[in-house]
Amino acid sequence: MGFLFGLFIGIAVSFGLVVAFARYSNVRSTRRADLAKTIAAFARMTVQDSRKLLPGDFYPSWIVFSQRQKLNWLNLELEKIWPYVNEAASELIKSSVEPVLEQYTPAMLASLKFSKFTLGTVAPQFTGVSILESESGPNGITMELEMQWDGNPKIVLDIKTLLGVALPIEVKNIGFTGVFRLIFKPLIDEFPCFGALSYSLREKKGLDFTLKVIGGELTSIPGISDAIEETIRDAIEDSITWPVRKIIPILPGDYSDLELKPVGKLDVKLVQAKDLANKDMIGKSDPYAVVFIRPLRDKTKRTKTISNSLNPIWNEHFEFIVEDVSTQHLTVRVFDDEGVGSSQLIGAAQVPLNELVPGKVKDIWLKLVKDLEIQRDTKNRGQVQLELLYCPLGKEGGLKNPFNPDYSLTILEKVLKPESEDSDATDVKKPATSKKKDVIVRGVLSVTVVAAEDLPAVDFMGKADPFVVITLKKSESKSKTRVVPDSLNPVWNQTFDFVVEDALHDLLMLEVWDHDKFGKDKIGRVIMTLTRVMLEGEFQEWFELDGAKSGKLCVHLKWTPRLKLRDAS
Repeated sequence: MGFLFGLFIGIAVSFGLVVAFARYSNVRSTRRADLAKTIAAFARMTVQDSRKLLPGDFYPSWIVFSQRQKLNWLNLELEKIWPYVNEAASELIKSSVEPVLEQYTPAMLASLKFSKFTLGTVAPQFTGVSILESESGPNGITMELEMQWDGNPKIVLDIKTLLGVALPIEVKNIGFTGVFRLIFKPLIDEFPCFGALSYSLREKKGLDFTLKVIGGELTSIPGISDAIEETIRDAIEDSITWPVRKIIPILPGDYSDLELKPVGKLDVKLVQAKDLANKDMIGKSDPYAVVFIRPLRDKTKRTKTISNSLNPIWNEHFEFIVEDVSTQHLTVRVFDDEGVGSSQLIGAAQVPLNELVPGKVKDIWLKLVKDLEIQRDTKNRGQVQLELLYCPLGKEGGLKNPFNPDYSLTILEKVLKPESEDSDATDVKKPATSKKKDVIVRGVLSVTVVAAEDLPAVDFMGKADPFVVITLKKSESKSKTRVVPDSLNPVWNQTFDFVVEDALHDLLMLEVWDHDKFGKDKIGRVIMTLTRVMLEGEFQEWFELDGAKSGKLCVHLKWTPRLKLRDAS
């Protein structure tokens, strides 16, 4: 009996201790969270906020300084500790950048490594500082420091060519201007009140440097200077440029949630360009385009070159990984292909990814400019047309997908799939073969050419005899309307049906011509993808005529879908 009583008492006491410990842990966890929130609130306080709490006598002298005086004080303190920062930062940067540098070593080189790396005796100057409350969140503090550095570093690269020639190359005359982002996260109740520090080059405003062979000339090996410079820029881009970030644990813990991770995919259709500036003295430019989110060689896509055209049609698809939709941009650069020579930039354009609505296709025309930083360009360099679709990772299930997951579908194909399953869709659900397959969006496109208005006069009598040629570019299917004599506002109301085998990769072209007894003159044209009609099913709209002084064309489109599969090549 005594044994049973003791056993009961032991179990009861043990249970009580477990309950008490659990309750204490919950209370302690709540206190830690409240303290972290309090620290974050104090960190975001402005001088004006603090003056409401404390009289002026409580402030140290530096707190009432102007922004410029604060920066001067910060720069003076940095100069004092710079010898120690130089020693620590030089090794940190070297260990971070060197593996990436090796990854991007040009094909003409056998190896590329640092033999010496110090930041020198000249400290950088801070020219701006800010706390980003919108980016900080409840459990962290995000700070940005604008920095300018015209330093005297000692950086020597040891390169070895494929022929076994070793060259020591010095990186000199470095000038840098940019913005660094520091993230103190998570906030905790132990000194120094944050668990880890993340840093990244948020914005690279300017980076200039020169390369010199120690005891020789770099020009003795053709192309090597440009190759090494491109490698250095790629290494910087891939190692510390936002959204890439380096994480320094301050206290032991798991900080994997701070690491860079993909957040979505961007589907891009580069449709066409129009009215491009001509870079050739004889004939017209031979344009191609490069598209990227991060300007790295393995993450940059290039279109084919269209010879002798200022209005090229590419209609090419690309897919990109998105890592920070709030800050990243899609960039398009259009070049004139000079063959063996260096390509000439015609113009560039950017679109912020935060302007895209997830799951919605955006059809956009972007004006090309010479410099994306300045964005002021009085010269007409042309425009590019894009169709963009952003899909966050983990939300693909919101796009109805009756297909077997073993089949690869582009984001756009998932959006365009009909909700109803026809016989072909049923076939897709059969067990997958060893080959991966893609969905072809096919169907019947009904095109009704309704009317045109305000066409330019092309005849001597101030009239025109217009007709329209309808073409599906990929399949080369063609039809044409009847001729309406002596009219600048013709009405046709004619419908044509086209069987479209691959609607995602086809284009509809409507060209308005003037009929003459001795030939025909082109008035203007309308080019469009089939994306909108596939999404909406049916619509009617007036379109401005490209290449014409005036005029617009009214078209009614209707889409009847039918899907099938093809083997991936």
